[in-house]
Amino acid sequence: MTTLEIIIIALGLAMDASAVSLAAAAAGFAKDGRAKFRLSFHFGLFQFLMPVLGWLLGIAFVSYFKSFDHWIAFLLLFFVGVRMIREGMDTSADTHKNDPSRGMTMVMLSVATSIDALAIGLSLAMLDVDILYPSLMIGVITSGMSLLAIRIGTKLGIIFGKRMEIFGGLVLILIGSRILFSHLTQV
Repeated sequence: MTTLEIIIIALGLAMDASAVSLAAAAAGFAKDGRAKFRLSFHFGLFQFLMPVLGWLLGIAFVSYFKSFDHWIAFLLLFFVGVRMIREGMDTSADTHKNDPSRGMTMVMLSVATSIDALAIGLSLAMLDVDILYPSLMIGVITSGMSLLAIRIGTKLGIIFGKRMEIFGGLVLILIGSRILFSHLTQV
């Protein structure tokens, strides 16, 4: 597998994490350096770890996991998206209590956006490709793209305010729906 092929795969895998980063930043959850670091680090880390895990699982479990991975991603993204929409509609002063860059929400988003990377790891195991270099590239590219998306999302949040939190929740639900739909319609 060439470096160019790995970069193309990494860019494709990083799209969901980047969209989530953009939505979280636009909703006002990535205001300080720590939140920006948490988002980009966790997305990059999980995108690095999931191909390794998939590679270690090997060929034996591909058909079993493939039958329900899309449901896991959909449910996690749907759950977090609905929470963001509800908070975006909340007019009380205490609206940012469920920061997607913290705690279990961050872990759920990281898992949901990296399930495809697990499948890539399984595929690389079948192709007998060494996993370390591709996984590192996937993690680094995802982290970098997430940081870029955070910068763009922060500017959108300043312009559009609290409405971006509702939009961000809708984006998460749409990403989850796209993952579910694409797996259910495969022949």
